[in-house]
Amino acid sequence: MALTEYSWLLLSAMFLSAGAEISITPEPDQPAEGDNVTLAVHGLTGELLAYNWYAGPTLSLTYLVASYIVSTGDETPGPAHTGREVVRPDGSLDIRGALLGHSGTYILQTLNRQLQTEVGYGHLQVYEILAQPVVLANDTELVERRDTLRLICSSPSPAEVRWFFNGESLPIDIRLGLSPDGRVLTRHGIRREEAGAYQCEVRNPVSVSRSEPINLTVYFGPERVAIIHDSTTRTGCTIKVDFNMSLTLWCVSRSCPEPEYVWAFNGRALKNGQDHLNISSMSAATEGTYTCIAKNPKTLLSGSASVVVKLTAAVVAMSIVPVPTKPTEGQDVTLTVQGYPKDLLVYAWYRGPASEPNRLLSQLPSGNWIAGPAHTGREVGFTNCSLLVQKLNLTDAGRYTLKTVTLQGKTETLELELQVALNLPPSHEDQRHLPEPEPGTG
Repeated sequence: MALTEYSWLLLSAMFLSAGAEISITPEPDQPAEGDNVTLAVHGLTGELLAYNWYAGPTLSLTYLVASYIVSTGDETPGPAHTGREVVRPDGSLDIRGALLGHSGTYILQTLNRQLQTEVGYGHLQVYEILAQPVVLANDTELVERRDTLRLICSSPSPAEVRWFFNGESLPIDIRLGLSPDGRVLTRHGIRREEAGAYQCEVRNPVSVSRSEPINLTVYFGPERVAIIHDSTTRTGCTIKVDFNMSLTLWCVSRSCPEPEYVWAFNGRALKNGQDHLNISSMSAATEGTYTCIAKNPKTLLSGSASVVVKLTAAVVAMSIVPVPTKPTEGQDVTLTVQGYPKDLLVYAWYRGPASEPNRLLSQLPSGNWIAGPAHTGREVGFTNCSLLVQKLNLTDAGRYTLKTVTLQGKTETLELELQVALNLPPSHEDQRHLPEPEPGTG
C-alpha cells in the first residue's frame, strides 16, 4: 500500500508500539537566536518508513512541521513549517537561523514496516541576545535619612537581574529591598555612603548586558561645624590677638553640598558669605564673640560655632614706687610694685644685694610670707609683691632688691635706692614767722 500525504497518520492511533525509547536533544544545547540548531534523534530502531515532526504539545495536524518518506527522501511541509526546518535522513531536524518562536516542545513520530509508530519528545529553548537595560530612578538627589530610593531595571526580556554599585556587585543587606523578580530595588532612609553609581545587569545562558550607570547624590549636614585659626580648632575658645594685628577665622563643616555661610559679631550679622572672615586690624572695637552659621540649602539644616576674640593684655614693665615718694624718719613707707607677674609663684625682698643673709622676707605659693635673716620686725609683705617698712629710721635708707619667680620658672630682679629724710624740728627762723595768737587765746 502506497503512503499518500498524511494518510499514514490515520494509522498511528491503531498501531502504537512500545518500542525502545526515542530521545531528542538540541545541538547546541543552549542556542542563541540566529544559531543553526539540530534536534538530534537517538534510540531509533528497526526499518523505518517515515518520520513526522511536530512543534507542539500533541500529535495534532496543526503542529505538524514536516513529513519525511525515508525511501524517497521526499519531505512535505506541514502547517507549522516556518521555512527554516529540514528533516535529515536519520530523522533529526535542522532549524536554520532559529528564532525565539522556535522555543517549545517537539515530538518525533516514526512509522515502521509493520505500520507501528513510536514517538519521542524533546524541548528546545532559544535564548534571546539581550538588549541593554535602563535604570530608572524615582529621584537622583535625595536627603539622608529622610528620602527613599527606588530604582527599576527596565528590560523587555525575561532574564536574571543583578545590581551593581560603583562597579561592584551590590551586597544584599537588611536595608536593601528587592522585588521577587529582582527588577525593583528599594532603600528606605537613604544614607550618604549609598551615594554613587548604580547599574543593573540582565543575563541568560547566552547573553549578558549591563546598563549605563545612574549617579545618585545624597545630601547631608551640616555637621561638626567648627571655627579654625592657625590650623587648630578654636570653637568655644578665646583667641588673643596683639593690638593692630590681623586675624583670619575659617568655618568648616561636614556637608553635602557645601553650605552657605553667615558670620555674626556679638549677635549682629556681618556682610560676609564666605567660609572665612578677616579681621584686618585688631583693636578694642573688634573684641567680642564671632559666630559662624552654616546652612545647607538642600537639607534645610543648619549648625553654628563661636569663638571669643580679645586683645592680648599689654605687657607692663615691673617697677617699684615708694609711697610716700620722699619719706622721712619715723614715717611708714610702702614700696609699691607695679606690673608684677600675674602668674607669680614666689617673691623675696632683700636689704641690699639678693643674697640669703640680706633676705627680709619671702612669700610662699600658699600666699603666706616668712621672715628672713635681715628681718627687723618692721617689714610686712603683700600678695602684690609690695613691701611695707614701718617707723623708718635713717639706717633704713639704701638699696632694696625684689626677686620674683613665675610658674614657668621665669626670674626677674628689680632694685630701688630708698632715701629717708631727717625729721628736723622747726628752726628759730621759722618760729619768727608764726602768726600772732588772737587776743584772749594765749
